[in-house]
Amino acid sequence: MKPLRILLTVLLVCLACLVVAPRAWAFCGFYVARADASLYNQASQVAIARSGNRTVLTMANDFQGTVSDFAIVVPVPVVLQENQVQVSDARIIERLDSFSAPRLVEYFDPDPCASDLFEQLPAPMAASQATDGAERGRSNSALGVTVESRFTVGEYDILILSARESGGLESWLRQNGYRLPQNANQLLRPYIRQGMKFFVAKVNLEEYEAAGYQSLRPLQIHYESPRFMLPIRLGMLNAQSAQDLIVYILSPQGQAEVTNYRTVKIPSDAEIPLFVKDEFSDFYRATFETAYNREGRNVAFLEYAWDMAGCDPCSADPLTPDELRQAGVFWLPQGDAWMNAPSVFLTRLHVRYTRDRFPEDLMFQQTRNQEFFQGRYILRHPFTDAALCPAGRQYQRTLRQRHEQQAQTLARLTGWNIQNIRQRLPQMPSQLDFWWEQVWTMISGVSSR
Repeated sequence: MKPLRILLTVLLVCLACLVVAPRAWAFCGFYVARADASLYNQASQVAIARSGNRTVLTMANDFQGTVSDFAIVVPVPVVLQENQVQVSDARIIERLDSFSAPRLVEYFDPDPCASDLFEQLPAPMAASQATDGAERGRSNSALGVTVESRFTVGEYDILILSARESGGLESWLRQNGYRLPQNANQLLRPYIRQGMKFFVAKVNLEEYEAAGYQSLRPLQIHYESPRFMLPIRLGMLNAQSAQDLIVYILSPQGQAEVTNYRTVKIPSDAEIPLFVKDEFSDFYRATFETAYNREGRNVAFLEYAWDMAGCDPCSADPLTPDELRQAGVFWLPQGDAWMNAPSVFLTRLHVRYTRDRFPEDLMFQQTRNQEFFQGRYILRHPFTDAALCPAGRQYQRTLRQRHEQQAQTLARLTGWNIQNIRQRLPQMPSQLDFWWEQVWTMISGVSSR
């Protein structure tokens, strides 16, 4: 009975859409697949919850290798104390990812003879386009490095450092066992000039092994500063190729955007051929790559912007108040009072960066823009039963044009060869090859005698 009950529920929801909002009936489809961060081999994920000058930054680790080799150095605007750093649950990042990922949705055409709904179908939308031995013995003061704070959180040993010059900081890190690429001081220098501190973390092996962890948990830091930025240049030190960064920004106001690079919406609301259902990952990778090259390889792509209270269609359930608090949303009160609290607006930005195209760190700003947006790609199944009415005959004649538009849209989005796409489209019979067309012709002939 349970599958039948689910089916009836879906049908009732769609009927409600037809009654309440006939112009938006097509949203009674369902989610098929999503393009989450797992599509990319080197994708870092960061969640930022920010209200006013207060920030909670959660950094998910995509580190692969021996945990004893793991260490990160992150510039931060203030000296952090132990109570401002904690470990988080990796599932929270996974939830944000699955909820906001670009999605493939599936809709089914109704019987064109049942009503005039066919006339209300939305038209297909075009896609928018090594350390010297002498240095080892130098003291912290000689190197100009101050250990502002030192503590252990979970499986991480944390240091907060300040430095007077980049060469000294590089030397200090090397002589204390941190591996750095050559010429790291060139990227450290701008942060020191800005008076930034350095959050340094490595794995405490005893804590890690005693706890029996299978992977490194995300680190979460809390601080207050007017600077709303994300340092990405240090992430280029070890980069052999372009890096993918996905940023989830949670705000009580509205969309967040990058201020020192353009923020561009990923091409969306595109109707594409049905065969893409079985290769959505390849499709979205190609779509992102095409848009990335078209926009000059130096933009931040908006992939999702929506109030956490809902979604349409949803690729995952919205995060619960408890999950949002774990993600750093500090403005939600406890208990039932959260229902009257300010909203939580989620912005998902996707940046692919290289040294030559992103010479600056990402600078953000919050806005009050609450326009909803999602990367959404549409499969539209044609009505396949007999449609013995003038509207049904007209509907059948439009299918070839629809398939061609879908093929052209797919080629424009992905750069795939249009001829190869056309070969994979459904083969439509000629007009009088439809048996119901022949029946209709015979009836019309008899009636005219």
